Amino acid sequence: MVHPIFSVLITKPELVMEHVAGYASLMREEASSVGKEVAKRAVAWAVTLFSLLVFLILAGVAIMLGATLAAFHWTLLVVPGIALAIAAVGFSVARRPLPEKAFTELKHQLDADAQALRAVSARS
Repeated sequence: MVHPIFSVLITKPELVMEHVAGYASLMREEASSVGKEVAKRAVAWAVTLFSLLVFLILAGVAIMLGATLAAFHWTLLVVPGIALAIAAVGFSVARRPLPEKAFTELKHQLDADAQALRAVSARS
């Protein structure tokens, strides 16, 4: 006896192609949402690293200026501090976890299809 799936594949291949196209569309949608999060994290890491580099440079300049000046000026702390604050914000954005619900709709659809296949197999 031929499994019902094979008879559908032979008699109505357009239904199978529509189903596969639906899976592809669903995967593309979910991958784009996860891809946006990954891109946002990559930009946040780049901002963090660049800000830390700027902080180190400005802190070194502030130390050299502080050593040569007779008086202390508050801008020697504030200017490198701004770069450090930007690095901290970038680090907090970069460390956010990826959404756990990534590809859940695709998983639910695969489970529903597997249950439908089991039900069809049990009937035949």
